[in-house]
Amino acid sequence: MNFIKFLFSKSFVKQLIYALIVLVFFVFLSLKWLKSYTNHGSFVSVPSLTGKSYQLAQTLLQENNLRSEVQDSSNYNPRYPKGAVIEQDPLGGSQVKQDRKIYLILNPSGYRSFAVPDVIRRTFRQTKPTLQALGFQIGLLTYKDDLGKDEVLEIRYKGQIIEAGTMLPKTSKIDLVLGNGIRK
Repeated sequence: MNFIKFLFSKSFVKQLIYALIVLVFFVFLSLKWLKSYTNHGSFVSVPSLTGKSYQLAQTLLQENNLRSEVQDSSNYNPRYPKGAVIEQDPLGGSQVKQDRKIYLILNPSGYRSFAVPDVIRRTFRQTKPTLQALGFQIGLLTYKDDLGKDEVLEIRYKGQIIEAGTMLPKTSKIDLVLGNGIRK
């Protein structure tokens, strides 16, 4: 019974009101500080950087108080010059806070090279998906007298016979010499 009387006593209610006033005051100050610290309501527009050189992109970002970070540059796109920005996140025109990091993907200097797999004496049906999976394109198909119908007899690149393991850039056109199923 004593505890209940204490909860409704004048001194306890007065202390509770003081504590609430102090709490409201600290919450108010914290919100004001947070608003000024985060620059609430002030935004910077992200410039469109796609197709621009990395140096120009850096300059544009610095002018807008933004930072950049290069994410990846393994996706070659022949429509853009080497070293140009091919993707950005967030996109151009987006509203962000100043000093925000903008992630850039740059166009590498060329396609990555891959080793030509050993497809000699394999059928064209097996060879085609193997080469295409590595990014090579199938060029001219020529036929030669050989018992193995549609078996790969030679691999050619720019008219020259190449061996398995030769390094070629991705999207290279590879010509194949196939057997026509006729004995010599």
